[in-house]
Amino acid sequence: MSKNKLAKFADLNTFGHVIQLSYSELINEGFPLKGNWNKDFFKNSNPIVLELGCGKGEYTVGLARLFPGKNFIGIDIKGSRMWSGAKEVHLDELKNSGFVRTNIELLAHFFAKDEVAEIWITFPDPQMKRTNKRLTSVRFLKQYSEILQPEGVIHLKTDSDFLYQYTLASIDRNQFQVVVNTDDLYLSGMADEILGIRTYYEQQWLDRGKKIKYLRYIPHGTDLAEPEVEIPFDDYRSFGRNSTNRDHIETKK
Repeated sequence: MSKNKLAKFADLNTFGHVIQLSYSELINEGFPLKGNWNKDFFKNSNPIVLELGCGKGEYTVGLARLFPGKNFIGIDIKGSRMWSGAKEVHLDELKNSGFVRTNIELLAHFFAKDEVAEIWITFPDPQMKRTNKRLTSVRFLKQYSEILQPEGVIHLKTDSDFLYQYTLASIDRNQFQVVVNTDDLYLSGMADEILGIRTYYEQQWLDRGKKIKYLRYIPHGTDLAEPEVEIPFDDYRSFGRNSTNRDHIETKK
């Protein structure tokens, strides 16, 4: 592990707004903030919003600045990525934001029923070959239903046409309510101060000329099913998560 990563991990351990637990601690001892985030962490009764796979935390921090009347939590397993947003929150003393370093599969261990008002999913890996790994799959929707309020909202921003079409098919199959749908966010003129927040990975896709898709929808019900559709794979390769290459050459998956 590089000295830079070690220094970032050391920083995270000093930030009071960053939660890091080992799997054994979580399973054996439980998580005391579950069901108590408002009372014990944020010390207010404002709505809680999650950013899943938050990366550098651009949406967690950006939304916290825009909406002081809401609470925002970024979730990612990669502490070295999360450090950027966590450091910004620490330096600027943003009291309505925090971070949890964990796998998204463990969400229900951290949040209680109806404790979350909104979920943002920003530029996840589309997982074209592994349905259960897609963050908008039925597997994850069932987990979200354990913590989302009855009218809780999911936001999806993605460059991937595959993930966009898959999520639309899932919405149709399960008869979810669509609030906003665009397959070209910036051409549509909808990129306001909220949707115009750009993540590190989003900027990479824009630099490559990719269209950004956005969906806002309300899932409901527990008897959910995967859509039975064939969707063409994206015809380009994702950058490696640690890559700084902004080459515009596209390659097959």
